[in-house]
Amino acid sequence: MAASNDVHIPIPKTETDQNCQEHEDADFDYSQRAQWLRAAVLGANDGLVSIASLMMGVGAVKTDVKAMILTGFAGLVAGACSMAIGEFVSVYSQLDIEVAQMKRERGRDDGGDKEETENEKLPNPVQAAMASAMAFTIGAIVPLLAAAFIRDHKVRLVVVAVAVSLALVVYGGVGAVLGRTPVVRSIARVVVGGWMAMAITFGLTKLIGSRGLQM
Repeated sequence: MAASNDVHIPIPKTETDQNCQEHEDADFDYSQRAQWLRAAVLGANDGLVSIASLMMGVGAVKTDVKAMILTGFAGLVAGACSMAIGEFVSVYSQLDIEVAQMKRERGRDDGGDKEETENEKLPNPVQAAMASAMAFTIGAIVPLLAAAFIRDHKVRLVVVAVAVSLALVVYGGVGAVLGRTPVVRSIARVVVGGWMAMAITFGLTKLIGSRGLQM
């Protein structure tokens, strides 16, 4: 039986193929990702910064790890519920406005294909609410886990700050990549904002705890 002499030679992409690929990337509507991406990134960053700031604020006046964990957990539950409800109400209001506008613009002779396309672009309140709540929870878990196994008070505060900073870098980078926006600028924005929130909360709580409550 004769041996097979078939040889598979890879064919490089021609300039036309590359142009087609670039054209497909250019035609992709990244605004379709905006709704769930905004809710997810907002929820994750809010979970990280809010819970870390609460825990840092408590850590400024108390050294008990249980107080920090309980405060963080209560903030996680309350924040996730608040984000979900707020996102649902906000996006549902947006949905009502867009549907009303579509009805005003839609003529009697418009085809069903156009209507179906328009419906696909409408925001989804349930999806936005779930994404926001889940992202908040995932973000809030980071400072909780960072503080749970550290006994030394000062080391615990440092570990929480470092863990949150790293998580902010990751979320900022992921959001930038998915949305095709500048990565460095996105990361810098969320990290600096997180640092400011934690520092202000820690400083003000420390000031009130050391002076205001003694008055």
